[in-house]
Amino acid sequence: MSDHVTDEARVIPLRPTAPETSRTPPAAVAPAGAPRPPVLVPRRGPEAPAPAAKEPLWRDLVGDVLRRERLAQERTLKDVADAARISMPYLSEVERGRKEASSEVLAAAARALGLGLTDLLSLAQGELTRHARAMSPRSRTAPARSSAARRDGMCLAA
Repeated sequence: MSDHVTDEARVIPLRPTAPETSRTPPAAVAPAGAPRPPVLVPRRGPEAPAPAAKEPLWRDLVGDVLRRERLAQERTLKDVADAARISMPYLSEVERGRKEASSEVLAAAARALGLGLTDLLSLAQGELTRHARAMSPRSRTAPARSSAARRDGMCLAA
């Protein structure tokens, strides 16, 4: 048995560290014969593309609409939750986009606010459309489409 195995574990970072120009550890710190840590060299080459703007999640849009409607009516979270017969913490999480509410819960919350489910989803679709137009570079330069080619409507899939 001539292989010498040390009891040291090699640590592999999960997140990349910021590149440094040259990091050579002093020889006096590492014991003789011990493996040296890798030298970090900055990566050269084409710059990484900027991250694309994220599309909002449907639950965020619906939650924003519910909260906006509730605040426009100057109603409390407790009042709307009681009227919808859902728990106040759950309604809060739905408004914040933390929970993906069922259609039954969305319909109950919409009714408590004096809206129909169709109204709620139409308002959320309008928010999504505005966001998509704001984020699309083509929307600023593309010519207006004819009304026959334009599609305004709602498509829901289960």
